[in-house]
Amino acid sequence: MNALAPSGLVAVIGSGAMGSGIAQVAAQAGHTVLLFDAKDGAAEKGRSGVLAGLDRQVDKGRLTGTEREAIAARLVVAPALAALADARLVIEAIVESLDVKRQVFSALEEVLATDAILATNTSSLSVTAIAAGLRHPERVAGLHFFNPAPVMKLVEIVSGLASSPLVLDTLYATARAWGKEPVRATSTPGFIVNRVARPFYAESLRLLEEGVADAATIDAVMREAGGFRMGPFELMDLIGHDVNFAVTRSVFDAYFGDPRFRPSLAQQELVAARWLGRKTGRGFYDYGADASKPAPTTIASAPAPELVVIEGKLGPAEPLVAALQAAGAHVARQEGAGLMRIYGATLALSDGRTATARVATGEPSDLVLFDLALDYAAASRVAIAKADQAPDGATAAAAGLFQTLGKAVSLVDDTPGLIVLRTLAMLANEAAEAALQGVASPGDIDRAMRLGVNYPRGPLAWADVVGAARILSVLEALHAAYGDDRYRASQLLRRRVAARLKLHTESDASASIL
Repeated sequence: MNALAPSGLVAVIGSGAMGSGIAQVAAQAGHTVLLFDAKDGAAEKGRSGVLAGLDRQVDKGRLTGTEREAIAARLVVAPALAALADARLVIEAIVESLDVKRQVFSALEEVLATDAILATNTSSLSVTAIAAGLRHPERVAGLHFFNPAPVMKLVEIVSGLASSPLVLDTLYATARAWGKEPVRATSTPGFIVNRVARPFYAESLRLLEEGVADAATIDAVMREAGGFRMGPFELMDLIGHDVNFAVTRSVFDAYFGDPRFRPSLAQQELVAARWLGRKTGRGFYDYGADASKPAPTTIASAPAPELVVIEGKLGPAEPLVAALQAAGAHVARQEGAGLMRIYGATLALSDGRTATARVATGEPSDLVLFDLALDYAAASRVAIAKADQAPDGATAAAAGLFQTLGKAVSLVDDTPGLIVLRTLAMLANEAAEAALQGVASPGDIDRAMRLGVNYPRGPLAWADVVGAARILSVLEALHAAYGDDRYRASQLLRRRVAARLKLHTESDASASIL
C-alpha cells in the first residue's frame, strides 16, 4: 500500500475553512498544493488564512520561520480549473450539492490524466452518486476530513460502488503519511461518525422534551459522569443548530424515515427562531454579554449513611464498593440482587426500567436508581431518580451516599435508562447496526468515534465493559416502555450476547461479556 509521493501534485477545490485546512495539511506533508475556488479572490483569501495560522504556530514555537516559508511556497493559488491538469490527487471541498459536485468532477475528467485520483470531502452525499456518469468512476472515493482539518486526526476513507481498491489503499496510505488516522467506510448515509453520533443528540433532546432534566443538568451529567468532553446541548450550540438539524434530517430522510434517526421538534423550533447557538448568540444557552450559564440541578448536602449493605454484585458499579470503603463508610456484604441498602433508601444501578416500574414488580418501595458512569472513581457527578412510590426522604438518603464519595448528585425524573446509560445503549446499538451492515469494522467504528467526536471510549468497547447483555436489556426496556421502533435492538448485538462474545473484537470468541 503506497502513499502518494511528496513529489505528487495535490489540488484542492474549495477554499473555505475545510478546503483551506486540507490544503494546509497536504502542504505541511511536503506536497505542492494548488488551491482553486470558482469565486473571485476566494482562493487568495483562503491562502492568506492558512498563512496567518502558520504565523501563529511560529509565535507559539510549533514551527520555525524557515518551515513556515517552505510551506507557504508550496501553497499556490490556481487561476483556473485547467491549471490543475498535472495534479495526481484532487480533493473537492465545495458546497454540499450533488449537482454541483457532479459538474466539477465532470469538468475535471476533461483536464486530468486518467490515473489521477478524484476525492470528495462530502460529509453527507453518496460517493457512488457523485461518481455516477463519469468515464472513470473507479478513481473516485471519499476523503472525509473533520474540522479543523489541520487539528483533527480522523479521516474517513469512503468507498463508492465503483471505487477501485487501489485508489482506496492509496488514499488510506496518503492520509497516514499526512499524520492522520484513517478509517474505512462504505458509502452509506452519514458514513461512520455522522450516523453513529445521532443518538448522542437525539436521546438528550428527548429527555429534555420529556422534562427529565434541563439542558445544563443533562450536559453536566454527560460530562462529569459520562466522561464526554462536551455535553450534547453545549456541542449542538457549538456546531450550530442549522447544521446539526440539517444533518439529522439528511440521515433520517436517507434511511427512509427510520425512527432511529427521527429529528427533534425542540431543535426544529430553535432553527425556526434562528437561535442557532454560539454563532447567533443564543441556542439552548444564552451567549449574550450579560448572560451567565445556568447551573445544573444539584442536591444539597445530606447526611452520610452509617451503614451500607451491599447485596450481591453491582456489575459496572462494583467500583463503588471499594470507594465507599476507602471513604471510611461501614460496608457489609451479603447475597442478593445487586442492591445497596442504606437507612431510608435502596439503591440500584439502572437496568433500563424505571424505578417506578421496578417497585411495581416487587422491588423495595424506597428504590432510588443511579446512572452509569464511565469511571465511578473519577466521576464528579452522578444522576439519580426515585420511584414515584418512594418517600421523599429516599432522595436525600441516596444523595448522602454519593456525597460521601465527593460527588455532586443531580436528581432527574424517573425515566427509562436515565441519561448516560440510555445514551450509551443507543450509541452502541447504532454502532453495532453499522458493523452488521458492513459500513465499517467494529474497530474502525470505535476509533472513528473517539477521534472524530472525542468520545471517551468507543461505543462498542464501552458496551463490552458494561456488558453487552446489560446494553441489550436496556434497549429492550426502552422498547417496552415507549413502544417505539427507535429502540429496536440490532441483530448483531443480540447474536453477540447469545454467543457470549465481545462487540468490539469480533474474532475474540473466548471472551465473555456477561
